[in-house]
Amino acid sequence: MSAIDEYLLTGSPEESNWRSVILFGRNAASYKFALAQALIDLAKQDRDSVTLDQLADPYTRHLCEHLAHSPKQSTSRSSKFIAACSGFNNGEVTHDALISTAVQLGFNNVLDAFHVVNQGDVPVKFFEKDFSRGSRRLILTDEVFKLANSDEAGNIVQETESRWNLVETAWEQGISSSLLRISYDDLGQAFVAESGTRRKDVTSARGSLNGYQKGHCFYCYVPIDAADGTARTEGGLILPESAKPGLCDVDHFFPHALSSQVPGVNWDGVWNLVLACPDCNRGEGGKFARIPAPEYLLRLNRRNEYLIGSHHPLRETLIAQTGETPQLRWEYLKKVDRTATDLLPGERWKTEEREAPAF
Repeated sequence: MSAIDEYLLTGSPEESNWRSVILFGRNAASYKFALAQALIDLAKQDRDSVTLDQLADPYTRHLCEHLAHSPKQSTSRSSKFIAACSGFNNGEVTHDALISTAVQLGFNNVLDAFHVVNQGDVPVKFFEKDFSRGSRRLILTDEVFKLANSDEAGNIVQETESRWNLVETAWEQGISSSLLRISYDDLGQAFVAESGTRRKDVTSARGSLNGYQKGHCFYCYVPIDAADGTARTEGGLILPESAKPGLCDVDHFFPHALSSQVPGVNWDGVWNLVLACPDCNRGEGGKFARIPAPEYLLRLNRRNEYLIGSHHPLRETLIAQTGETPQLRWEYLKKVDRTATDLLPGERWKTEEREAPAF
C-alpha cells in the first residue's frame, strides 16, 4: 500500500481527500491552489452551483494576490492567462477583460486535473462539471460544503496557502528542486528557502505540516488549531504579534537540546518537526525535553513518508536529510533514536490517545 493510499484510510473522507489533492497532486501550475481557495470561498457563500464567469472572480483574485509577490506561477515559460492576471495587477487589463480571459483560457486543464492524485481521481469529489447543452458551470458537492463549514476550515485554508507558497518558491528560485533546501526558523516558526547564499522566508511551519497530521496533535490525536494568521507580503512573512490562544506548538520530536551534544544532526530539520497540542508539549505531564516512546517513532516515520509522497520542495528536503529510500530513512530514525536515548537516558515519554488515530 502506498503512502497516499494509507493517508486516505483515516479521518473524515472530505478532509482526507481534499488534503490529498493539495498535498499529493502534481504541480505544473498554481491553478489548483487558486481553484481550491475559490471553491471554499463559494461554499461559504452557500453557492451550490456557479458558472465559469462566477467562478472566475474568486479564482483570479487568489491568483492575482500571489502574482503580486511571486511572478512565477507555473513551470511553463509563458501563459496568456497569467499575463492577463499580471496586466490586471498593473492596471493594464480591466476586471471584465480578466474574467473573460479566465473563462476562455484559465480553466482549460485545472477542472479535469483537480481531483487527480497518483494518476487517478480521489474517491471523494468536491465538484462536478456540467457542460451539457451549452451550460458551462460547476455543481458543488455536499463534501465541499462540509469542509468549508467544518472546524477545520481555517486550517484547510492556511494549509493550501502554505503549500502554494512552497511550490511557487521552488519555481521562483529557478533551480532544480534537489538544490533547494527548506530550513526551520524557530524564532518566526516559519520555513525558509535556502539556495547557496540566497535565503527567503516562505511560509508558516504550522500551515506546511498540519495537513500531513490531518489537523490533529501528533501525540494524543486531539484536534489542533494550526491557523496562525501568518500572511505573505512582497518582503516576506508577516507574523502575528502574539500567538493565538489555543494555537498548536511546533515541537521537536527529539529535543532540540541534543544539538549541543550532537552537532552533526540537523535537529531543526523538517523530519524532526511535528505539531503538538500545548498539553502534550508543555502541559502538566507533557513531553518537554524527553524522548518519546518507541511507538511514536513509527508514527514519525509514517508522517515523514507522507511528506515524501508529496512533491517538492519538502520532499527533496526530507530525502536530503534522512535518506533516498524508505529503508534508509527508517534506519536513520532508529540510529538517531539510539543516539538520543544514550544521551538522555530515563523513562521515555508517553501519553494517552484522546481521539481515534487520525493519520
